[in-house]
Amino acid sequence: MTRYDYDLIVIGAGSGGVRASRFASLKYGKRVAVVEKNRVGGTCVMRGCVPKKLLVYGAHFAETFQDAQGYGWSYHNVDFSWSKLIEAKETELNRLEMVYHRLLKDAGVDELMGTGTLIDAHTVDVDGTKFTAEHILLAMGGWPRMPDIPGISNVITSNEALELEELPKQIAIVGGGYIAVEFAGIFNALGVDVRLIIRRENVLRGFDSEVCATLRDEMTKKGIDIISERKVISIAQNNKKVALQLDQGDQVDSDLVMYATGRRPNTANLGLEEVGVKLSDKGAIIVDAYSNTAIDSIYAIGDATDRINLTPVALHEGMAVTQTLYEGTPTAVDYTNVPSAVFSQPPVCSVGMTESEARQQNDIDVYKSNFKPMLHTLSGRDERTMMKLIVARQSDKVLGVHMVGPDAPEVIQGFAVALKSGATKAQFDATIGIHPTAAEEFVTMREPASETL
Repeated sequence: MTRYDYDLIVIGAGSGGVRASRFASLKYGKRVAVVEKNRVGGTCVMRGCVPKKLLVYGAHFAETFQDAQGYGWSYHNVDFSWSKLIEAKETELNRLEMVYHRLLKDAGVDELMGTGTLIDAHTVDVDGTKFTAEHILLAMGGWPRMPDIPGISNVITSNEALELEELPKQIAIVGGGYIAVEFAGIFNALGVDVRLIIRRENVLRGFDSEVCATLRDEMTKKGIDIISERKVISIAQNNKKVALQLDQGDQVDSDLVMYATGRRPNTANLGLEEVGVKLSDKGAIIVDAYSNTAIDSIYAIGDATDRINLTPVALHEGMAVTQTLYEGTPTAVDYTNVPSAVFSQPPVCSVGMTESEARQQNDIDVYKSNFKPMLHTLSGRDERTMMKLIVARQSDKVLGVHMVGPDAPEVIQGFAVALKSGATKAQFDATIGIHPTAAEEFVTMREPASETL
């Protein structure tokens, strides 16, 4: 019997990799090592969800101060310091990183700092030192994707945006996905002149069309200039400005340019294909339903597989792999009705089918509500909340729940449980609402809207 250095080596100490490492060691008593070349915690904790949401919180106080005046508050000499916010954010990230180190140490997981490269089906090279394992789990996440166009070196990504030393007066953000609209909201709320350049007609992708339209309207009302159906063909530094040449002959000049045009799996130059791991044309690791690659001893989870690139999904995938390996029961993750949030301003959250998706498979009824949030009846802010239910007409099953408005992610989390449990519209109707809240609208919609997309 072959004696390996470890039972499991995990490449990548992000949320999914850390969860799998800890479960394998603590629950199943396995000898585990995790390899990481950057900060422990991965994209979500160090370069994504967590620091971004801290900035969202910080930026939102600008509107809170304004709204307070409608409630009788007055204030003087309110000031904002970007450097203090960034410093506080970094302090919190340092604390979280130490928590991750402690969790791994307490679980008995060895940390191998460096770049992990596959040598064969059971061997990982970490900066010149080889380690063997019965199984290897690939969890190296993703990285911002940049187009190959002239002058691309003149722009930043979300990684650098989280560490800017000072706020620009102007910023052009290229991209219409969740990272782009989130940073557009942050910078706009903090007084930066924001232009958002998108290739499609509307922001976001994969969300219900009315969600996208509502968010665009609200972003525009807040002063964000959205330039639609344009493609940047070149970028140049022009004195102190960055000039973006667009495909229809127009030009956008800005103090700073941020690209948020997607992310790609962080799989290059790690020896994956050389040992037989199959990759898609986008560099994603191809796996089966149980996260197994083309090599029996090698598994992969998270953004590196480009399935559903969300932290909670990676956590579930990590746990499923450990159950598959160490309980003898092949365990697959159920990817239906996974909720998705965008921490834009206002925020967006959805779970289940969009109206368009549902119409392709079912006869449906659509229920909608569009209203001014109670907060703004006194604040005077011109902001609307949109809520939407998609219901299968024959079975009465709720197929989709969508919301744009304050606290949307907090509201939808509870309804995600209902969809996962197969709730019907009748059960929604039978549920007594909590008054006065926005969330009660989801259980008081009685009449379907007209059948228009």
